[in-house]
This record gives sequence, C-alpha cells and structure tokens, in this order.
Amino acid sequence: MAGYVVEAYLSRLGASALEDLPARASQVTEELSRAGTPVAYVRSVFLPEDETCFHFFEAPSLEAIQETCSRLGLTFERIAEAMSVG
Repeated sequence: MAGYVVEAYLSRLGASALEDLPARASQVTEELSRAGTPVAYVRSVFLPEDETCFHFFEAPSLEAIQETCSRLGLTFERIAEAMSVG
C-alpha cells in the first residue's frame, strides 16, 4: 500500500474536532477494508500556528483516500502520495 498525506486547514478553535478523529477514522477504514479496499489510518499532526492539519493514511489508491475523507467528512486542500523515511 502507498502512503498518503491529507492536508487540511483547521482553525485553532476547531481543533477540538480532532479529538474523536482517530476513533472515527478507525471505524471508517475498517468498513472500507471489510468491503475490499484496504485503508489504514496512521495518525494526524496539527500545527496550531499554521492552522494546518496533516492526516496520514495508507491505501492502494488516491480514490480510496478520497472515499475515506468523504466518509469522515474531512474537508481538505490536497492529497499527496508520501513516503516514510527512517
């Protein structure tokens, strides 16, 4: 599976929305995986100074990540394929 980073803008006031994201992402990715599209939520990193959040996933395709974001209700600026190093 390839790695993907979803870049989203999130105000400091809206950061509380991230609290339940791991649980929701786990549920959505499990549903997609059971349906035949293996997707894994890795983690999210929020940069309050920049009001930017990066969500890390593993999936077989960009379309799988787009579907994951849609089911999670994530609004994003872009999705980029990424490689882990180290």
